[in-house]
Parts: sequence; structure tokens; C-alpha cells
Amino acid sequence: MPWVWLVLAIVFILIESLTMALTTIWFAIGAFIMIFLAFLPIPFPAQIVIFAIISCALLIFTRPLALKKFNAKNIATNANSLIGTQVIVQDAITEFQKGSVKINGITWNAEEENGQSVEPGTKCEVTEIKGNTLVLRRSL
Repeated sequence: MPWVWLVLAIVFILIESLTMALTTIWFAIGAFIMIFLAFLPIPFPAQIVIFAIISCALLIFTRPLALKKFNAKNIATNANSLIGTQVIVQDAITEFQKGSVKINGITWNAEEENGQSVEPGTKCEVTEIKGNTLVLRRSL
């Protein structure tokens, strides 16, 4: 029976490598553990139950920790690091025309998030980036 668990572990690893969802990897680990437990005199139906318990426990208790660890490395870089930056409008923004702001010596197209007009000299915050246009919200 160890061969069955080895094949299942390989299948689960292949599925995980295609999906990258951090789901089937826990079942691959469960199948890997079952390779060694299969050498004990445990009936196959009991092995299936043990496999399910191990895999589900790993999925429930360790997947959230793994996701948090992998998502912690997402650091805003390049343009995304501009979100939350305070800017001063240089050219007026109207309902039908984009204005401009300057950040770190670079001039960006800008629009107000609700489509309202913004006069030059108004202090705003960058809330989003759409293509090459910064979406602004007036600062309070």
C-alpha cells in the first residue's frame, strides 16, 4: 500500500504546482506521511480515515499561517508605493478633463475620485492608480 500513497503524493504535488493555491500541498504532505504509516498493520479503510484527518488538520490549521507568510512579502513598489501619498494639484481637474500633480519630480495625470472639480493648489491624497492616471481624494 505504500505505493498508492506515493502515487497520490506525486499527483497532489503536480496539482499544486499547476494551481499554486496552497490547498493540495497539504494532501500531498498527508499522503507522504501515509507512506510510512502504510508499513504498519493498519487496514486500508483506516488508512484513508487517518489520511483525511491529517490532511484536513494541516489544511485548516497551517494554510492560514502559510498564506500570511507569503502575503507578508507584498511590498508596494514603483507606482503602487504612491498610494496614500499627499500631493498638491498643479493643473485644475474638472469633470471632463484630467489635471496634473507632481511627485518626486514626475508629473502625473490626475482625476478626482468622484469626478468633482479640484482647483490648483488643493492638497489631495492618492487613493488609486488607473493606468497612468492617479485617482485623488481631497485631504481634510
